[in-house]
Amino acid sequence: MENKGKMRRFGPILFIPGLKGGRYPFCNSLYIEDAGIVIDPASDRAYLKTLRDSGAVKTVWLSHFHEDHFADLDLFEEIPVGISAGEAPSMESLEGLLDRYGIIDPAYRTYWSRILLDRFRFRPRVPSFFFRDEERIDVGADTVRIVATPGHTPGHVSFLFKRTGVLFLGDYDLSDFGPWYGDACSSIEDTLLSIRRLRTVDASLWIAGHDRGCLEESPGPLWDRYENVIHEREKRLLSFLSRPRTFQEIIHARMVYGKPRAPVEFYDFAEGALMGKHLERLDRQGWIERADGFYRRKD
Repeated sequence: MENKGKMRRFGPILFIPGLKGGRYPFCNSLYIEDAGIVIDPASDRAYLKTLRDSGAVKTVWLSHFHEDHFADLDLFEEIPVGISAGEAPSMESLEGLLDRYGIIDPAYRTYWSRILLDRFRFRPRVPSFFFRDEERIDVGADTVRIVATPGHTPGHVSFLFKRTGVLFLGDYDLSDFGPWYGDACSSIEDTLLSIRRLRTVDASLWIAGHDRGCLEESPGPLWDRYENVIHEREKRLLSFLSRPRTFQEIIHARMVYGKPRAPVEFYDFAEGALMGKHLERLDRQGWIERADGFYRRKD
């Protein structure tokens, strides 16, 4: 059973639902009362500001470096921030963040620079500490196990609260859209491995960083559907490459978003980023060939 849109408490864990049901550009956050920890501050700015003003927040944890998970980090400028070491370069400068996203086109880079600074309030941060895979962290009434789940980003982590049985999935959100693995530093192969690792984690409640919110029953087939989005995208791409296609033709086929959407600096970039990862993977596997700027499926 899904439960989204309502603030809920699980032992020392407060689930803070993101605005718009936790859909992008918002996410769902957690607050760990005993330890004063906010996880992924980009849910409800007014509520997070109330927490900040109360003096209760001692530390901020980030599951990864994406803008829809740090949008309210500026509220906590004097608060220590933890993230995995693989994510740190993305937090330390705007140029580093854009490079990690793989945004090269000057027009796209100008667009993303503007929204990262204005909409998502990016400010360079040097993390205070780093998470390590399988690390156990005492948070008062519970102990958190760090579960490394790279692929979405190179240093994405999920958080398992051992006593309460809560697994915070971060951006492995089980959404119908499927996984994102389009950054320059993302990996389809690692994404698949992380999905399969998360399936094996012993939990009794699952919290997605977006949309679905709290899942009080085992996700079960949702994991299958989520992973299958990757395979379906790949099948569509292989079918489309039955004759030579340029990269722009692949973008305009809209195999991810289904139809043209605005702004193109967002949607065409994202379409190309995901399809680019599939082209790289299919090339490594020997399924396609590239010549004179065209991609084609091998017969």
